[in-house]
Amino acid sequence: MTPVPDRERARMRERPTKRPVMRQIWRDLGFLHWPIAAGAIARVLPPGLEVDTFDGAAYLGIVPFTIPLTRAALWPRVPLAPAFHELNLRTYVQRDGRAPGVWFFSLDAASRLAVAGARVGYHLPYFHARIAMGVAGVGEGAGRETEIDYRSRRLSKTTDARFACRYRPTGQVAPAEAGSLEFFLAERYLLYASTGGKLKSARVFHQPYPLQPAIATALQQTLIAAAGLTVASEAPALVHYAREVDVKIYPPAACG
Repeated sequence: MTPVPDRERARMRERPTKRPVMRQIWRDLGFLHWPIAAGAIARVLPPGLEVDTFDGAAYLGIVPFTIPLTRAALWPRVPLAPAFHELNLRTYVQRDGRAPGVWFFSLDAASRLAVAGARVGYHLPYFHARIAMGVAGVGEGAGRETEIDYRSRRLSKTTDARFACRYRPTGQVAPAEAGSLEFFLAERYLLYASTGGKLKSARVFHQPYPLQPAIATALQQTLIAAAGLTVASEAPALVHYAREVDVKIYPPAACG
């Protein structure tokens, strides 16, 4: 595995020069992460991608969030989909020491329109799911924090892919520092997909995540097993929360 220089990771945060095709708001994001053997990830990646590691470890992430706004970039008043919730199972990849990004094992969404559009336009493994999300306040006074109650079940007769969890921030907002594990896990602005044996990628752009340390409770999930993977512990090793980012999404392109 070729190491990715810090300057290359920083480069991926720059605003692309092309015109975006879509704008979304991503809100109340949870980042639940487990270390996993790099070999277990390498075996399931398509040709052209390598596992991206931090201190020799690969990571598997579950990211629940909600998308209250999806608009066309050229026509900002035109909605492309109603508000919906989304749940991702992902890992981290790179290409010969450059272009660090995300590889998705699954993306569950509570919008048939979003599922169909992303499958056709971006060749991503989206699935329709029934998702419920509740937001409540926990604590008193200045210490009061948002707690998210998130529940998802993929609408499939052949795959048991469920997720239920409560997560909430436990500390102050602190954007990830370059070179840190938090930066490695969260600051990803490139996604990969494979179709017909060809590798494609697409960029996103937003300000750095307003990350907060967080806690996850009452976690029950079968997403990881549904992807044919295993982790050493039921509980995630790291949990973070981000309140909101305003995201520009760019068209996919073949990887050269």
